[in-house]
Amino acid sequence: MGRVRRGGFIFDWWIGDHDPRHVHVSDGDGNLLGRVAVDDFSPLDEWRPPGKVVGILKAPKEEGRL
Repeated sequence: MGRVRRGGFIFDWWIGDHDPRHVHVSDGDGNLLGRVAVDDFSPLDEWRPPGKVVGILKAPKEEGRL
């Protein structure tokens, strides 16, 4: 499992989780907001991730942590 806390959000992911590769996004209190695909940063649930979430996710992806 990986966890990153940035910008007031918590991002969790699990190695071996089902496809497509994705992260679970929660607010600072741990309430799940939705899931975002790692490959193209598209939402997997009925929510629209703010641009801030996408921007934050780009760094760990480029670092090879996602």
